Amino acid sequence: MSPLLQRMVIIGEDSRFRSHHGIDPAEIADALGTDRGRGLWGGLATAWRNRDRLRGASTITQQLAKNLYLSPSRNPLRKVKEGVTALRLELALPKDRIFQLYLDVVEWGPGLWGADAASRAYFGVPASQLDESQAAALAATLPHPRTSNPTFQPDRMLARRDLILARYHGVEVYIPPAEETDTLQVPAITLPPVESLKVEVPTPGDTAIDTTARKDSL
Repeated sequence: MSPLLQRMVIIGEDSRFRSHHGIDPAEIADALGTDRGRGLWGGLATAWRNRDRLRGASTITQQLAKNLYLSPSRNPLRKVKEGVTALRLELALPKDRIFQLYLDVVEWGPGLWGADAASRAYFGVPASQLDESQAAALAATLPHPRTSNPTFQPDRMLARRDLILARYHGVEVYIPPAEETDTLQVPAITLPPVESLKVEVPTPGDTAIDTTARKDSL
């Protein structure tokens, strides 16, 4: 996997991935708009009003927990299960393994699962050969893979890509968290035709010799 892609995804999705333990309290507080000055009840009321923003506070580990074990429901109980499962994943697996699993199972577009499949579909290269701009574009696709990606309504993706690239080059920019609003169904990504792969598929039961003989007889 391209180190560039790994870095871009961490910048765009979970900047403290290497330091938290599955849940990022600072991101949760920012997403909910809570602060100490509001008091307990004021903070709880604000948190409840802003509960839909929790998607933006989901760590990479939480997203992996959801993709592997949970439904996409926005029910608050699911978020609790997601957090508990993320903590258990962090106890059971090293960070590198969690990140590898995440890149392999996350959705990158309609019918596209895994970073390598997305890289080949969007840019025609394996994920190990992505350049800076391509890696940042894939990372920018993750929040809304069905409603904004390199081939479908790319404007929002491009704006986020530019922010990720700026942060990668050391510019202090704010990358807004993504909310859980990606519900619109869009056309599936068109993959290269099988013929372009130059793979001969023999008829079931035929050997390579039989297939050749049949072609000669015709």
